[in-house]
Amino acid sequence: MHTVPFNLAQLTQDAAQAARQAGALLRDGFGGIQASRAKSGIHDLVTEYDIRVEHLLHELLTDLVPSSEFLGEEGGMRSGVSTSSLTWIVDPLDGTVNFAHGIPIFCVSIGAAVNGQVVSGVIYNPMLDELFTAYHGGGALLNGRPIGVSATTAVDDSILVTGFPYNVESNPRRCIDQFASLVGKGLPIRRLGSAALDLAYTAAGRFDGFWEVELQPWDMAAGTCLVREAGGVVTQYDGITMQLEASSIVATNGLIHQELLEILHLAERS
Repeated sequence: MHTVPFNLAQLTQDAAQAARQAGALLRDGFGGIQASRAKSGIHDLVTEYDIRVEHLLHELLTDLVPSSEFLGEEGGMRSGVSTSSLTWIVDPLDGTVNFAHGIPIFCVSIGAAVNGQVVSGVIYNPMLDELFTAYHGGGALLNGRPIGVSATTAVDDSILVTGFPYNVESNPRRCIDQFASLVGKGLPIRRLGSAALDLAYTAAGRFDGFWEVELQPWDMAAGTCLVREAGGVVTQYDGITMQLEASSIVATNGLIHQELLEILHLAERS
């Protein structure tokens, strides 16, 4: 990675404070009557809190680095001055469907990228007050304490997590078949409804691996930094190093990575 013209430790600390402020707003709004509307499909929701939190984060984060760009789920790209400047990649409320239905599994996700490479990640679960942070070369932390990926060496011994796209009925990349092939092994597989938390929990060793298709940069940016800094591996389905524009992701402790890729490929081709 090229030299980064930022103090990443300070940048991450400042982003974490912004995430805490955003999380407080979500916590205050949780459990109330949520005005929501569908975006691409009936279950692809946006609430007033998605919008309010994104506006708050746009203000806080672009104040931290005035030359920065901002890519948010609800507002797209804003404040751009240069493709080489720092870009904040933000999901203000990852787990909107959970939030809107009173299910306390959601988070704020803030990634920072320089020259297309994610260099910092912050994921905050306000309901559990769990703050996951990482930056390039600095390791991964949960509430200030180091975390690391699991030591599981075989898929058969793993606990995995996944998600499904909003167009799951069209079975993109045979995602239903991939899920069935792993469930058929008798594995415990979870579906939290938040890709960012899936990645954070993989970084913390709670899950051994995560896979999903049809994701967006704001779903993955912060989490990929966390997994890598925690000692894990993150690639696309084809095994190529993860890029921001990719839509498929496999993130593991590294020890089960190749085996999981092979299982997914076999199900996709069958």
